[in-house]
Amino acid sequence: MASGIFALLDDIAALMDDVVVMSKIATKKTAGILGDDLAVNAEKASGFVSSREIPVLWAITKGSFLNKLIILPLAFVLSYFVPWLITVVLILGAIYLAFEGAEKIYEYIVPHEHEVTKIDTIIPSKEEVLALEKGKIKAAILTDFILSVEIVIIALGSVEGKPITTQVIVVTFIAFLATVGVYGIVAAIVRMDDLGMLLTANRSKTSKFIGKQLIQLLPIVIKSLAFIGTIALILVAGGIFMHKIEPVHHLLQNLPSIVGEYLAGLVGGIIALVLVKGYKKIFGKKNDTVKNLDTTN
Repeated sequence: MASGIFALLDDIAALMDDVVVMSKIATKKTAGILGDDLAVNAEKASGFVSSREIPVLWAITKGSFLNKLIILPLAFVLSYFVPWLITVVLILGAIYLAFEGAEKIYEYIVPHEHEVTKIDTIIPSKEEVLALEKGKIKAAILTDFILSVEIVIIALGSVEGKPITTQVIVVTFIAFLATVGVYGIVAAIVRMDDLGMLLTANRSKTSKFIGKQLIQLLPIVIKSLAFIGTIALILVAGGIFMHKIEPVHHLLQNLPSIVGEYLAGLVGGIIALVLVKGYKKIFGKKNDTVKNLDTTN
């Protein structure tokens, strides 16, 4: 009886060791997506009235938890019954990440028209403000869903071939970290300016100086996160291409890993961007022609 208990404890200890090791690996592999998730959500959660920032952020966080509750069981079912499909989804996700990264670089480098924002002098009613707020929350939750799928699939890909128990524990931990960690940091970021205002009201010159720096630092932090997130997207995508696509691995294996991953991600992103732009240009013209014919008739 005692030997059976000790054997069980030994199995649990071995499982926990495996979980800890795989959690570290999964966290490293999903770090790029977490950085992008952080940048995106910091941008989505800012711009509200100060008193509504935390309630809005809490609403988005609850939506994020619900997203994970939907995604995780589906991912585990796929991993158990059709594990090869995880690799396919992983590569498709990498293409999307590479495209997103390349598109951000393209928009930064290539000059293009920006939307002109009209300043409305009419003060909106409370109902209009709440309706606008709900719309932004829904958009943020939808964005979170897409990023959550990417995080879960990449985490699942990092524990591919491991027992299902290990997969469930590791991926659930990463999903929990993605929600609590990211939104906790976002809450701190969006309240930076409020803390700065509070400090500037203090009589102390040091407090006033720190307060001013915090206020000026907020937009810089959000822009920096966006830049880091873009680079991370390309590196994560490139890492997947190198590890899951054999020809790419053989072509770039002699380069330093970070250089190879960046090149693979960047080239993959450029190809995806060209294809998407070409598709929109060709079929966009066809749609315009059809509309013009309909108008003429």
